[in-house]
Amino acid sequence: MRVVSSFEIESDAVEPFFKNGYILSCPNSGNAIYIDPGDEVPQLLARVRERSLSLIAVVLTHAHVDHITGVGQVVEEWGTPVYLHPEDRFLYDALSEQGRWFGVSCDPAPPPTDVLEDGQILNLDCLQIRVHHTPGHSPGSVSLEVESHLFCGDTVFQGSIGRTDLPAASYDVLMETIRNRILSLGDDVVLYPGHGPMTTVGEERLYNPFLTGAARPAGF
Repeated sequence: MRVVSSFEIESDAVEPFFKNGYILSCPNSGNAIYIDPGDEVPQLLARVRERSLSLIAVVLTHAHVDHITGVGQVVEEWGTPVYLHPEDRFLYDALSEQGRWFGVSCDPAPPPTDVLEDGQILNLDCLQIRVHHTPGHSPGSVSLEVESHLFCGDTVFQGSIGRTDLPAASYDVLMETIRNRILSLGDDVVLYPGHGPMTTVGEERLYNPFLTGAARPAGF
């Protein structure tokens, strides 16, 4: 568990996609949200129970298969609302088909209940979440800013960027998004990506080869 300012973060990633799922919890009330429930759901829900937390929302950075396979299990147990940007609804509704692309079997996910919009503020207990529309990896990708922490999905990683060889993705849009919507947040902002370790805006500005011009997409 990582304690940051007024909230706490639990995370885990498991095979086959090793996608980071995040639980953000309020220490005073015990209420929590789940960002991007995937195959790590059994592990993170076990920690939720151990800590006697109450899940009050599922918030999705985007709707690729690895980020939504666990939504059904969370909703079944907790009855949480599900927040999704509408431009990714076509991906969300095609979960079973997405699974077939990667050779995995996926049951359809329960329908999302709430819409995410650029500039929206979600007040979920102690968590005030600012929604940034950050397209490129998918049309409805969002990044979720909580204080000086940004849960950025598959927009940018430590030393890399999100894939743009998937349906409706765009390298040019992604790079514009990173430059105008991520780097503009300031070097001290901590990035929690969908895969791999956390990093900062400053580190990526200085060392990410896709941002310094040292690398171009190959298979992205």
